[in-house]
Amino acid sequence: MKLFTIGFTKTTAEVFFTRLSRANVRRLVDVRLNNVSQLAGFAKKDDLRYFTKSICHIDYEHLLTLAPTQDILDEYKKSKGSWHAYAEKFLDLMAQRKIENLDREKLDGGCLLCSEDKPHHCHRRLVAEYLKGKWSDVEVVHL
Repeated sequence: MKLFTIGFTKTTAEVFFTRLSRANVRRLVDVRLNNVSQLAGFAKKDDLRYFTKSICHIDYEHLLTLAPTQDILDEYKKSKGSWHAYAEKFLDLMAQRKIENLDREKLDGGCLLCSEDKPHHCHRRLVAEYLKGKWSDVEVVHL
């Protein structure tokens, strides 16, 4: 099983959609808590649904189950909390939600989308690594 991840900040729409197409992604899985902000530019929920289908011929799905809670996000972003504390709380949340029971078919060949340009300090990486730990056959590819 291949699971991709991608961020949309610090890139153009052309580069973003080209990466998805070249990787043969089957579905863009939006794991953002907030995905309708004007700051999202071309990556607002309804726009992405249209663009992914029209440009890449792939599906789009928003899975809030794979997003942090507002409290966890605010503590990290607004209160400038530590990455370590954020990661620990989010890993606990994924375990509580039992995300490993999600339909694997939805994620096989899918690409987890979040805003951060690099996966290092982004929850999409935590989701991918958590699932890789639960499902032994997962290959994670960061686009």
